[in-house]
Amino acid sequence: MNNVQLGAKGEEVALQFLLKRGYRILEKNFRLRMGEIDIIASKGGCIIFAEVKSRRSLSFGYPCEAVDLRKQRKILMVAKSYIHMKRLYDADCRFDIIEVYINEKKVNHIEGAFCE
Repeated sequence: MNNVQLGAKGEEVALQFLLKRGYRILEKNFRLRMGEIDIIASKGGCIIFAEVKSRRSLSFGYPCEAVDLRKQRKILMVAKSYIHMKRLYDADCRFDIIEVYINEKKVNHIEGAFCE
């Protein structure tokens, strides 16, 4: 499995994880010129912008460590554009990271991993 396949598999696992927990999926791989958000979902009136990071092992660190300040800023910019495009000005928002450990078949959902 190459890195592209690993990422796609991780995103599918994360998507199913959220669906089983009652989240409504609004967008997958929402792309703008400035960046991408892996999953946009909603639950309980809150819009969730989720970044999915997958790993086979911890050789390169924990998945969440790959969501550095630069990546967070890109996600925030895309999220603001999404909110504007959909006119969701009054919606509560949250930024999550979903870690997928492929070999261990484990998911770690970090709610509110960062904020604007």
